[in-house]
Amino acid sequence: MILILFAGSLSGCAADYLNHYDSVTLAAGDTQKYNSLLQTVDPLNPASRNTHIEGDGMRAALVAHNYKYPPPPPPPPAITVNVGGSGVTTP
Repeated sequence: MILILFAGSLSGCAADYLNHYDSVTLAAGDTQKYNSLLQTVDPLNPASRNTHIEGDGMRAALVAHNYKYPPPPPPPPAITVNVGGSGVTTP
């Protein structure tokens, strides 16, 4: 009986010990960045609150059309091939 009571008391300590271990996490090293962002008054760009995005509907439609149906590539440059002598004479 005493053995069961002793084992039960040790298992409670072991569970508490295993919950408090030291290890390296994925966020290790971000402390300075976190502190600077924490003390920033407003980290957002003031223009980010503007919900009225100005744009031209015709231009947006043209961009969408060119994305869906891209224009053909430009033709390759003309290549001139000379067949025959190089024009250099040797004595």
